[in-house]
Amino acid sequence: MATTADITAMRRAVALAARGLGATSPNPVVGCVITDATGAVVGEGYHQRAGGPHAEVHALRAAGDRARGGTAYVTLEPCNHTGRTGPCARALVDAGVHRVVYAVGDPNPQATGGAATLRTAGVHVAGGLLAAEAEAGNTAWLTSVRTGRPHVLWKYAATLDGRTAAEDRTSRWITSPEARADVHRLRAEADAVVVGSGTLKADDPHLAVRGVAGATQPLRVVLDTRATIRAGARVLDDAAPTLVAVGKDADTGHIPGVDVVRLPADPHTGAALSVPALLAELHARGVRSVLLEGGATLAGAFVAAGAVDKVVGYLAPVLLGAGPAALGRAGISTIAQALRLDMTEAVRIGPDLRITAVPATAPKER
Repeated sequence: MATTADITAMRRAVALAARGLGATSPNPVVGCVITDATGAVVGEGYHQRAGGPHAEVHALRAAGDRARGGTAYVTLEPCNHTGRTGPCARALVDAGVHRVVYAVGDPNPQATGGAATLRTAGVHVAGGLLAAEAEAGNTAWLTSVRTGRPHVLWKYAATLDGRTAAEDRTSRWITSPEARADVHRLRAEADAVVVGSGTLKADDPHLAVRGVAGATQPLRVVLDTRATIRAGARVLDDAAPTLVAVGKDADTGHIPGVDVVRLPADPHTGAALSVPALLAELHARGVRSVLLEGGATLAGAFVAAGAVDKVVGYLAPVLLGAGPAALGRAGISTIAQALRLDMTEAVRIGPDLRITAVPATAPKER
């Protein structure tokens, strides 16, 4: 049975793992805490970037000889394979760790088996401690491994009556500076930010992260079926990498040097560009988490494709009475087809309300 000290150490490891959000793909975020034989914390670490040392290695380096006879608390089962770095299970054995407690088993078939390796070496191993908390913090990577596509978070900002702009299409600003700053946090945690051509034309968005120290800039993705993007669009500057997804026959001669991918239409939903094909392309590029910032049409296409894993809505205490809604056609024609959500969080951000929800069939985040 887990002790209070075990829970405290693992919760700290979960918090450490979160520091790597947005910087580790295609690898997971992982945190590790090591205590010595007396239970004192002697080492901490987290996976900081893809290709760099794993969380366990950082923690073991900090602990040194004090790790011998101690306990390692890790948010994900220690890996058992050699890639750009060595197997963490073997590193823990070599350091003389007596006990390993992990939160979530590794579903990656290339890396799993660390627990068995540790047990074979005589290390006491326990799994499942604070699994729900660790899953929530690593949900993007876990989704990508289990489904073969990136995790998609749809973000929108609206009035209390669900409008994302006024009747004349003016929309800046519905939400507060505090809410907009919080969106930059979401961008900093994502591998890619996606918008459609409608948002591109209406707002000429930049989509890069601002105001978040040390942030890794996400890939900026524009879905633009007919390649109507103009050469001077802000999203094409050098602040962050950009990918423009166009239709098979689009003329892209006016944007030489821009990274372009050609996608088919979706025969199932009728979308001009296939959402599954886009997600497959992004997954192949190492993207494990997507922040969907597009308008109602693009959001509707993702919902229709069953490709929204989380919704974050910023609701401002404002009424407009008319104007575009947050969600367009999503393949839902009757109340029985409604996508039901479970609300996992509701917090005030400045004068606004941020609501987080996941599809009712999804694992609940705690």
